[in-house]
Amino acid sequence: MSCKGSSCRCRVKVVDGGFATQLSQHVDEPVDGNPLWSARFLATHPEAIVQTHLDFLRAGANIIITNTYQASVDGFMKYLGLSENESIELIEKAVKLAKKAVDTFMSDQNGLAERPLIAGSVGPYGASLHDYSEYSGDYADRVTRRQLAEWHRPRMAALLRAGADLLAVETIPAQAEAEAVADLLRDFPAARAWIAFSCKDGERISHGERFCEAARSCWERNPRQLLAVGVNCLKPRFVAPLVASLNDGRDACPIPVVAYPNSGENFDTQLGAWVDGDNCKPVETYVRDWLSLGVCYVGGCCRTTDQDVSRIRAEVKKWQAGRAATGTAANGHA
Repeated sequence: MSCKGSSCRCRVKVVDGGFATQLSQHVDEPVDGNPLWSARFLATHPEAIVQTHLDFLRAGANIIITNTYQASVDGFMKYLGLSENESIELIEKAVKLAKKAVDTFMSDQNGLAERPLIAGSVGPYGASLHDYSEYSGDYADRVTRRQLAEWHRPRMAALLRAGADLLAVETIPAQAEAEAVADLLRDFPAARAWIAFSCKDGERISHGERFCEAARSCWERNPRQLLAVGVNCLKPRFVAPLVASLNDGRDACPIPVVAYPNSGENFDTQLGAWVDGDNCKPVETYVRDWLSLGVCYVGGCCRTTDQDVSRIRAEVKKWQAGRAATGTAANGHA
């Protein structure tokens, strides 16, 4: 089997945690419950955005993700009263604030650390609807792929124009939307991205398609530009079976995998809140198993903090040390 993708063996990199969760430590008003979620703070609390990124960088994140998951041109026009151009500029501002955080971090490190990367968050169409349909992907049954691509286009263009190192296409619930974005990437030939699905169990993505088939389809559609495919904002216990299914039978050339689940809590759409937090195992307890299955981008999503990221990084280092001690080639270094 020949290798068609960006890399058959990628270096392990630690991704940051739940931006909105961490942001709540830097603002005095609720972050959740707004149609724009954390993206509205780009306009009102830019320094809090920078400080949130810095929290994750200081915790050991190699990649920070912009808070544009719920940002869109039409959303900023509707809820912030901005013009189309102003909305695009605000999306670009998210990258500029992340760059400011990286510059500050590198200055603190006296240039001795590897420069962290900035991933522009590209959340699903359903997140803009503010009806929790990003948890089901039902909109994919009534919105065409062309419509989905054209909705995603201006945000992706703005993030790349502002200098994002890659795009984090994340929490995608439906195969059709993921494939539309994988195809759209070709219009930005210099861009690199990962695509991460939301999943409802250890086999299927939120809309119901089998994860291994949806993820492989995206990879095969655009292996040159995709850095990885995988999962995010799902229960940690689902990650291992999903990842194992993706690379089953691909020992000669495994697909690089990204995984950054939430804390394991349940989101109650009736309450609009996370529940059952007392029943969750810490995310870091799963990390070494994921790395052994080929995950090379690993972090946390909703309800995970800078402390979780610090513990995830520690587990990555332990895993790598164990591989080195036994003479087994590791995926790389964090």
